[in-house]
Amino acid sequence: MSVAKIIGISAESPTSFEDAIAQEIAKASKTVHGIKSAWVKEQHVVVENGKVAFYRVDLKLTFVLD
Repeated sequence: MSVAKIIGISAESPTSFEDAIAQEIAKASKTVHGIKSAWVKEQHVVVENGKVAFYRVDLKLTFVLD
């Protein structure tokens, strides 16, 4: 039997939502092992001087406990 845990993490990128997600998962996988899935809880942008400065993403990660 497997037991899974869900955690929330956030990241931002000046490039895109996809880049923020990829960076977030790559960084989390260094300390959280057994990541099985992720879903976007929320995404939003930071606007500076009328332009998008950062793409922010809040993710939920599911991983299996050892």
